[in-house]
Amino acid sequence: QVQLVESGGGLVQAGGSLRLSCVASGRTFSNYIMGWFRQAPGKDREFVAAITWSGGRTSYVDSVKDRFTISRDNAKNTVYLQMNSLKPGDTAVYYCATERSFRLLVRSQDYEYWGQGTQVTVSS
Repeated sequence: QVQLVESGGGLVQAGGSLRLSCVASGRTFSNYIMGWFRQAPGKDREFVAAITWSGGRTSYVDSVKDRFTISRDNAKNTVYLQMNSLKPGDTAVYYCATERSFRLLVRSQDYEYWGQGTQVTVSS
């Protein structure tokens, strides 16, 4: 049974930083990409970032480029999302997801496994 557990969310002022973590368990995650999505109240779930198993390739939504960094530690089965220069518009529940793929996937429907989410609130 694959399990993803996110942590690191919280309340931060605009311009601040947070680092989200997602620990995966339940199987070997070789060749599994990891992704971060977010969902604000009343909005659809939105792709934020994704990373290949090797960490050699990443993808970001334009609105977070140069502010967010995705990384992973395969020895710990953990993916991170470092979020800097946070804005009120970044407020959302953040989810990690994983899928076996050699391609970076940006659609939520392409991911099979999901965490429960962690709330990020950015105050102005």
